[in-house]
Amino acid sequence: MMEFLSGAWESITQFFWQVWAVLLNFHVRDLLDIFLVALMIYGLIRLIRQTRGVQLLKGLFWLAAAAALAGLFRLEASWFIFRQAIDNAIVLLVVLFQPEIRAVFERLGRSNVTSLKFLSQKNRAELERERIEFSIHQVCEACRQFCAERTGALIVFERVTMLGEIIETGTVIDAKVSHSLIGNIFSNKAPLHDGAAIIRKGRLEAAGCILPLSQNPDMGDFGTRHRAAIGLSEQSDAMAVVVSEETGTLSLAYKGKLMRGLNPEELGEQLRSTLLTQELVKKRFSLGRRKGDT
Repeated sequence: MMEFLSGAWESITQFFWQVWAVLLNFHVRDLLDIFLVALMIYGLIRLIRQTRGVQLLKGLFWLAAAAALAGLFRLEASWFIFRQAIDNAIVLLVVLFQPEIRAVFERLGRSNVTSLKFLSQKNRAELERERIEFSIHQVCEACRQFCAERTGALIVFERVTMLGEIIETGTVIDAKVSHSLIGNIFSNKAPLHDGAAIIRKGRLEAAGCILPLSQNPDMGDFGTRHRAAIGLSEQSDAMAVVVSEETGTLSLAYKGKLMRGLNPEELGEQLRSTLLTQELVKKRFSLGRRKGDT
């Protein structure tokens, strides 16, 4: 026991001597080097957050965890497959993240040093919550008018999954949400009325955006707007509000399902229960069918 304790003490002492030696040789340029690396990592994270690359990174993390378990338990067949993927990791990353890599360089080319913003954390969460709640109220009021006038509309609330690629397909607005602004966007004569409006953190980020259509064969005779709303909700955790131009029916798409026949008050409750608390909507969504919805 004494020998063990003596050896442990010697290892600890040696470790601290090595740390002290590193500190003695530490120069200002090392601090600058660490700062630049941290700044690059921070900038990369901020840029990639605007796309669905974060979700791909999560998938790669779980893939790496599975590969580690395969190696630990010596699962030969599984480890062989993972090893092939690891050997071609660079090519795999370039293929998977090609849109994100291109977007990063494009944003770097458009940005400048003064565009870096370090926002104060004071009341940030409270202010964001107020903006989201206000935007929900304005959307519900706009939908009330749309349903009465049978005006088609498609409004998306972004959640955790960033919709940078979707926003780039439309026109960036970056404005405070108001029912009059939303009404103007989806007016039949407006140039952006055929696309989707994207709301990010309580602000109207863009309009006229193109959404991916759902390929679900069980959707019946749903029109383009409803297919687009469900398609986006299948690929992300966004919530898509749809007003049918043919029937004036108000619907909400979430997690690949569609809740139909809502009134503005029910829509507001569903949006608040998820967007404000970040909890899953408890009421089960059902995929309805109705002819003529667009």
